[in-house]
Amino acid sequence: MNNESYSFKIGAFNCIAVSDGSHTYAPPNFPPPSTLLFANAPGDILGQVLAGYGLSPESWMEWNSPYICLYVDTGEHRVLVDTGAGNLAPTTGKLIQNLNACGITPPDIDTVIITHVHPDHAGGITDDNGKLLFSEARYFLWRTKWDFWTSGQAAKTLDEHSGEVLLQIARKNLPPIKERLELLDSEIEIVPGIQAISTPGHTPGHMAVMISSGNEKLLCVSDVVLHPAHLEQPDWSCIFDIDPRQVVVTRKQLLDRAAAEKILVAAFHFPFPGLGYIVRQGETWSWQSIN
Repeated sequence: MNNESYSFKIGAFNCIAVSDGSHTYAPPNFPPPSTLLFANAPGDILGQVLAGYGLSPESWMEWNSPYICLYVDTGEHRVLVDTGAGNLAPTTGKLIQNLNACGITPPDIDTVIITHVHPDHAGGITDDNGKLLFSEARYFLWRTKWDFWTSGQAAKTLDEHSGEVLLQIARKNLPPIKERLELLDSEIEIVPGIQAISTPGHTPGHMAVMISSGNEKLLCVSDVVLHPAHLEQPDWSCIFDIDPRQVVVTRKQLLDRAAAEKILVAAFHFPFPGLGYIVRQGETWSWQSIN
């Protein structure tokens, strides 16, 4: 397996986990990873948990996060879940070239699902000139999310440092899709076999996506979890979680369902290809990668 694309099937659907590259979160632009990812973690327990991953809060100074989008060919529709980060960093914006390597061009895609409007998930909607990259697609976004970014609520809610970067992405990439956009108010089937799942907390209107074909399912959790440690410590929130209490409620519900139904999970920020299973471990969970 390379770290650019990974092909697999869900029932009759042909799926590809496609890398958009990766981004390093480190001081001075970001807090140390243990603070960024686990902002409310008790110090004594944090050290014990990170030790299980070969890390320590004192020495873990860089988190190199993959950005993994999902392509699904249902036979009737060609669907992309999230667009990656675009030119956010020199190490991102690899999505289109990796799709091309799989024989897929942007005009082939007729449906784009945006789980939320953070730069790493929605930065690849347009090119440097503001032109739509997936110009033939319909776009789907939760209405609450659209309202958050277009009503002025985001500017009032986000802190000054991170808010300006996030607002720049939203202002650049949301207006061009307006005429091709369908806003969601409920957990509907976007196209046959692909359903929107409401997962608020990380942001208002955050969305997970369930792909179903035959007796098989795939659950794209987006940023409900950012690191495998969130499975064993579901009460720990990251600094980007707008509503940490709601994150915990959403996370536990989603993890419980994935484990109970033995659903294959796609995790945007987990090590490539970001695919695995959620396994119940007592009162919490653990990650079982397909690798």
